[in-house]
Amino acid sequence: MKNIVQKWCEYNLIIRILVVGLIGGTILGILFPQASGIDLLGNLFVGVLKAIAPLLVFLLVSSSLSKAKKGIGSKFKTCITLYILSMLLASLVAVTMSFIFPVSLTLTNAAHVSAPNGLGTLFTNFFLNIISNPITALAEGNYISILFWAIMFGVVLRIVAKETTLDFISDCADAISLFIRTFIQLAPFGVLGLVFTAVSQSGIGIFTVYGKIILLGITCILIVAFITDPLIAGITLKRNPYPLVLTCLRESGITAFFTRSSAANIPINMRLCERLGLDKEFYSVSIALGATINMEGAAVNIAIMTLALCHTLGVGVSYPSAIALCIIATIAACGVAAVPNGSLLLIPMAAALFGISSDVAMQAVAVGFITAVVQDSFDTALNSSGDVIFTATAEYYQRAKKGIEVNFLGEFAKK
Repeated sequence: MKNIVQKWCEYNLIIRILVVGLIGGTILGILFPQASGIDLLGNLFVGVLKAIAPLLVFLLVSSSLSKAKKGIGSKFKTCITLYILSMLLASLVAVTMSFIFPVSLTLTNAAHVSAPNGLGTLFTNFFLNIISNPITALAEGNYISILFWAIMFGVVLRIVAKETTLDFISDCADAISLFIRTFIQLAPFGVLGLVFTAVSQSGIGIFTVYGKIILLGITCILIVAFITDPLIAGITLKRNPYPLVLTCLRESGITAFFTRSSAANIPINMRLCERLGLDKEFYSVSIALGATINMEGAAVNIAIMTLALCHTLGVGVSYPSAIALCIIATIAACGVAAVPNGSLLLIPMAAALFGISSDVAMQAVAVGFITAVVQDSFDTALNSSGDVIFTATAEYYQRAKKGIEVNFLGEFAKK
């Protein structure tokens, strides 16, 4: 039995989801639409994620804030600013494209959702939800309140807590992340149940919905990779950014596309930074930091899936609330767990901004696990190449401020 489990885990997770979950669930849904018990796999999978996600968000955010280093240098400040700006613009691209090309989901029990009436009601509910009892918020999955209390808790811990206490909080966050990484190994069976339910209830046409979401997500990723990220770098450096951007996409993005892991691509990025002539003391930290918090693909996914829920439920989204969604998606992306498709677990937090319950939002999470079979490669390629782009941009910007000539292609060509 142990050997079977080990061999199962050795296969690429995406391949297992594709074969067992997507193909297996489709075949069962077509051949045995009335079969009982198969849908239970999907319900159990989503149920466990729904139960653990609130605690994960709280521990990740509070731990990150409590252990944040004090007094980082100017290059790190610039780099972090670029990371955050890139995620904010990525979410803005996703929101804009979702307005232009709205997509809807197939949900169950959606009729019970109560949508906010107007922007005033939306923000009233938003601020009332923020100050909910933190224990109640964790129990009920009130992600807006969870995020608020996690920030407060993390800031206070940073001021008063001893190092051992901070280590304990960090260990708890690592433990929850480890549990989810382990549980995600069962995702193929969960996806099998979810696909079976979708196909048996809605027919093979359900894949049209998945295709639209995937196409929208990939389009947003390409816009960010070839327009907004170069725009950020170009404005910062006041020069043509595409030689640097295309180099990073070629050297880092292609590898990350196939590894599907920003963490696994760190050695590739470190080597690329060395060839670009960057300061090792700087990039050895900024690249690892970027693999953790620079999640443009996550910001895109969170925004797209949240607005897909809104379009499905008929929730009106005004421009101010769309901007609020961009900010929430950026914050959420910074706190993505270091697990496959970790951004999906934060969709309920963004959906809560529009009064969408956790039960309904978790259905979007389930759809995300299916579409991620294709989209995850594009997300990882964007995230990992962005780590190098903005690390290099931050260092070259600081060099230019000191009057040092910047010639990154010259540095690269010499290696």
